[in-house]
Amino acid sequence: MTSPTTPDNKPNLSRRAFLGSVGSIAGAIALGGVGGAAGGYALGRDQALANVPNPLDAEPFYGVHQSGIETGVQAHGVFLGFDLKPASTREHGRRLMRLLTDDAAHLTAGKPAAPDNDPTLADQPARLTIAFGFGPGFFSKLGLAAQMPAGFVDIPAYSIDRLQPQFSGGDVVIQVGSDDPLTLSHAVRQMSRTSKSFCTARWSQRGFVRAAGYLKPGETPRNLMGQVDGTINPKPATKDFDAQVWSTQSGWFAGGTMMVLRRIAMDLDGWDKLDDHDKENAVGRKLVSGAPLTGKLEHDVADFDAVDDVKLPIIPDYAHIRRAAPQSATEKFLRRPLSYDDGILDGGVPDAGLLFAAYMANIKTQYIPVQDRLAKLDLMNKWTTPIGSSVFAFPPGCQPGGYIGEGLLR
Repeated sequence: MTSPTTPDNKPNLSRRAFLGSVGSIAGAIALGGVGGAAGGYALGRDQALANVPNPLDAEPFYGVHQSGIETGVQAHGVFLGFDLKPASTREHGRRLMRLLTDDAAHLTAGKPAAPDNDPTLADQPARLTIAFGFGPGFFSKLGLAAQMPAGFVDIPAYSIDRLQPQFSGGDVVIQVGSDDPLTLSHAVRQMSRTSKSFCTARWSQRGFVRAAGYLKPGETPRNLMGQVDGTINPKPATKDFDAQVWSTQSGWFAGGTMMVLRRIAMDLDGWDKLDDHDKENAVGRKLVSGAPLTGKLEHDVADFDAVDDVKLPIIPDYAHIRRAAPQSATEKFLRRPLSYDDGILDGGVPDAGLLFAAYMANIKTQYIPVQDRLAKLDLMNKWTTPIGSSVFAFPPGCQPGGYIGEGLLR
């Protein structure tokens, strides 16, 4: 007698048989069977714990450049957007940045800010970094429009955008990152408390990658669509990184950088309906390895000229990596994306997506041409929608006794 089958002609395992198999598997695991599953679990756990960073680890705050940009990606991050209060002056800007710099220098070193009502929350920095950037309104409101860096421009309006004011714009941004969410929350509270005397809060956007210790050094993070995100980034402490990220303009902005922050909502329910083949064609990369469709390893160079047996491009014309690929040496920049998951929207769909943060020396020449191509033809636009957009100029770092932005505000 044949076994009963399901409509797709697969054997129908009874509940009793299933429970029996579970018991057998459990017994095998207890005895160290099934390929040593119990031992493998313990080994994996021990390896993960061995990679967990020390919560006392502190990233340097003072230096030529601001931290949190060339720093290794932290597990958690928050971007805080503020608007200067009406009638703000350059003196207000100086006082704001002196206070924020002092707070950040203390907190990143594992010391409480002054004042700090909960100083015990500051003693484990967990690679805390705090960096500051100025939006176009900062320059115009403080009479500094003539001092805006060359190439610092806002992002044009695109037909794919559905921008919402609660996620866009801003005169000042404070970028906070840490491997510990409690440390991060405490730092955000201190930064917000100091800022409110000079600014009004505009938005707060929080994101994450894998938990501390689970992202190997040099490993490319994955986004909520399961795709590696940031493969072609320049390596820190290299000439390529310096050329792409840090400004060589003369004057106050030398050693600074520019950030584009795009909040991108993801249609995860729609994405889940695709099979792996369609997902890989939309992105242009293999899901498991992250390799381009023409390669075997993640960092293999994509061959955009390769065709299949019927002379069609192996990496489709609409694939994301083809559209995002630099067309010249100037169209390269650093990507430090964070995923966000803010719960469930009306209708039960996830309120989730990507905080796409990109850093470069010149927005106009490095970023805009790439975004133009993506807006015109990128199949990923079917499942992603930009709902927030901001640009900020990050001054260079400072030395003890100085403050961030002093070259501009002095």
